[in-house]
Amino acid sequence: MSLKAIHVVFIVASIMLALAFGAWAVKEYLDGGPRDYIWYGAGSLAAGLGLVFYLRAVLKKLKNVSYL
Repeated sequence: MSLKAIHVVFIVASIMLALAFGAWAVKEYLDGGPRDYIWYGAGSLAAGLGLVFYLRAVLKKLKNVSYL
């Protein structure tokens, strides 16, 4: 597996983790959790969005590199 493929897998896994944690934190806040949870959720969702843009930049930069 190439460095490009491993990088893409880790970025996608990080995006999914950040978005899932952000959704969980916001849900917990809305269910009456501490005020800190909204900040955790917002930060995590922002990080997930940033990772999406980072993935797009990586794929654009490495478009000529094979996955093998």
